This record gives sequence, structure tokens and C-alpha cells, in this order.
Amino acid sequence: MIANLMMYQRPQLIEAHARFWILIRKYLSAAGIDSPEELSQDAKECFVWEHPDLVLSQTCGMPYRTSLQNKVQLVGTPDYGLDGCLPGYYRSAIIVRADDVRRQIAEFRDTTFAYNQTFSQSGYAAPFWHVKPKGFWFKKRVHVLQHLESARAVVNGFADIASIDAVTWRDIAKYETFATGLRVLEWTEPTPGLPLITALGNDTDLIFKAVTDAIKALDEQNKSQLGIQDIVKIPKEDYLKVRNPD
Repeated sequence: MIANLMMYQRPQLIEAHARFWILIRKYLSAAGIDSPEELSQDAKECFVWEHPDLVLSQTCGMPYRTSLQNKVQLVGTPDYGLDGCLPGYYRSAIIVRADDVRRQIAEFRDTTFAYNQTFSQSGYAAPFWHVKPKGFWFKKRVHVLQHLESARAVVNGFADIASIDAVTWRDIAKYETFATGLRVLEWTEPTPGLPLITALGNDTDLIFKAVTDAIKALDEQNKSQLGIQDIVKIPKEDYLKVRNPD
């Protein structure tokens, strides 16, 4: 068995995620579902997502629709209470340096764009379709692996613009002192958020209820730290109709 909740992990949230998992395990056990005692937070993403004994993990919408849709089941989508988004949806903050005088994204067409992964909905697909109608895509791009490093690349001048998951951006603004050197230029259109998944054959309804009960049982401090308010069901079709980059 394997499980993890790594997508929004950061040092300040380790204990909150651990507490959340303790509660999820409690309700999974009450439903007769076995689960690992510890989260595999440092395991490789695809190893966890495609593991035949996956109990629970969180993935991104783009890898779900491009490679996982027939290998896993959707459990539900956490709702992080994001401004401008329906429950369970999220969007990307397109960020630039705070002192950059440019105010229109088209003015950045010849600058360097930092991104975490080409399979990231928030870091790559969302900004792609945000600027494509304006007639361009960034020719100069730097691959930095994580949203946090995308933000660092911009503030340090290695890149000029990046697209950051709204939940991650909220955490960066809260925990990283360098965030004052950045500002949001624009927001992308909302899409279904990062879904919780489980292996084929598992009972998604029971797992959904366990996560729901765990969210309700979280103390206010942990709930506030994780930013999680609820879990909702978003149809598979809504994930699959989001466009991939050309």
C-alpha cells in the first residue's frame, strides 16, 4: 500500500498534512479500508500515481487527462476556497517582479518564462491557453521543476514571468519573505483543481466519505494551514475537456 499528499507540501505544513492523514486513516479503517501508516511524501510522483496498491494521492489535472485517466479513479477534489473559483476549482497567478513597469502580458512575449513542469496544468497548460489567443507563446523558457523555484527565478531575475498554482501562490505569499518582490499581473481562467485519486478497484465512495469526515474533524489551525474547506465531486468529463498545450 502507498499514499501521499505531496502536491502542496512544504516545511511549514508537514505536521498539518501528517495530522490530516491520521484522521483520514482513522475513517478509512472504520470503513474497513487498510492504509499505510506513513505518507510517502518524498516518493516520485508517477511511481505513486501508478502504483497498483495506491490508497490515496493527489495529482494534477493535466497528468490525469494525459496519462492517468484509465489507470486510476477519481475520489474527489479538495476545495481550497479560492477567490474567483467555483468549489474545487483553481486558477493560476501569472506573476512578475513588483517593480516591473509593464502592465500587459503581451509586453512580456519576448521575455523568459519560468515553469515547473510541461505536464503541469497550472504552471504550463493554463498560461499557454491564457496567452495563445494573444498570438504568442514564450519562446524563451526555463524549466525549474517546482512552482516555488519558478517564483524564485522571477524575483532573482533569472526569468521575468511565471504561472503559479493559486494555492501555492497563497502559501508563497504567506511563508516566503521574497514574495513582496513579486506581484500578480493577471489570473488565468479557473479549471478543475488537483484531484484526489485511488487505484482501480478501490471503493471511491467510502474513500470520499473518509476524507470528508477527516476534513470536518481537522482542528481550525490545521484546516487554516492547509487551506482546505471541503471535498467535492467534479465529473471526469470536466477534467478531460480541458485543453492540453499544442
